[in-house]
Amino acid sequence: MGNSEIKENPAFLEYVYELNEGNELMEAFNLSLKEIDALDIDQLKRIGLKTYKSGKWTTHTILQHLIDWERIWCFRAVLFARSEGTIPEAHDQEIMGNHSNADELPIEQLIEELRMVRQSSIMMFRSFNQQILDTSCRFFEYEMPLFSIGLTICAHQIHHFKVIQERYLPLDQ
Repeated sequence: MGNSEIKENPAFLEYVYELNEGNELMEAFNLSLKEIDALDIDQLKRIGLKTYKSGKWTTHTILQHLIDWERIWCFRAVLFARSEGTIPEAHDQEIMGNHSNADELPIEQLIEELRMVRQSSIMMFRSFNQQILDTSCRFFEYEMPLFSIGLTICAHQIHHFKVIQERYLPLDQ
């Protein structure tokens, strides 16, 4: 793909910034931790492996998806922060979700793992200076600043927690 085909500040970044409500990176990360801590484990246990529609992921799989994608985004961030030169490839979330064993794991374990991964991500992004945070990251089809990877992680959680709230919590009736 030639440089003229690379999209700078891809359209999904507008959604990322909107979901983060204008919060700076560290503020967004701290708010995301509070949202993890606010999850009602008892309610999620009552919902168990129910889904709102056939073929949809369980809350367990959604949490595993958040964990997996955060790790992928952090790997990408490290590649760019250290000027490694590799252009990260796309990954298929459906394949990954279908091959996770999340439904075998206790919800408490998944929430704790998400919290620990988030804390690790926060520490990594805190270690980056402004020059690194402003690094232009070229992916397979778009380009964006490195700090927006952190905001993407937070927005991804916001998006999926809204799905859980709107579509899964009503299953606890």
